[in-house]
Amino acid sequence: MFALQGDVREHLATLTELGADAFSVRRPEELARCDALVLPGGESTTMAKLARTFELLEPLRERVASGMPTFGTCAGMILLADRILDGAVGQETIGGLDVTVRRNAFGRQVDSFESEVDVVGLDEPVHAVFIRAPWVEEVGPEVEVLAEAEGHPVAVRQGHLLATSFHPEVDGDGRIHRLFLEQIR
Repeated sequence: MFALQGDVREHLATLTELGADAFSVRRPEELARCDALVLPGGESTTMAKLARTFELLEPLRERVASGMPTFGTCAGMILLADRILDGAVGQETIGGLDVTVRRNAFGRQVDSFESEVDVVGLDEPVHAVFIRAPWVEEVGPEVEVLAEAEGHPVAVRQGHLLATSFHPEVDGDGRIHRLFLEQIR
């Protein structure tokens, strides 16, 4: 669990409840112990800057490029994206996910909302919480769209990478996390 900023506790609680051996990652030596990683929601520019400061950005890029299963939510989706629209000047990403995301696509904090979203592979809709959320503008040929909201992809998967623009960790529904854990197994 990338733990420099964001919804760390919520993800750790959900993963632990599902039986995963989840722990916080703040240093390269902790990242080296990971079999998989979750990049939480938070503030994507701050997360990237902290990753660089803590000498995690390059090791993260290497691990993702080498196939480490990674799940990004909201800001985590932005960090995994190869391309960003409306990013901060000089904003860095980890990359690996062949998508173009638009930061704060649904609007500012006051425009945050909740919605029921149908997700491929799940029988019932997911209660999705969108907080200053991105959406996917373009997907590459290897990217599978798992869910849409307002006509835009909000959950995608590409090989070992899974990303949602919403926050599945905040409402106690562990089904999206379970999808990620099944992907690892």
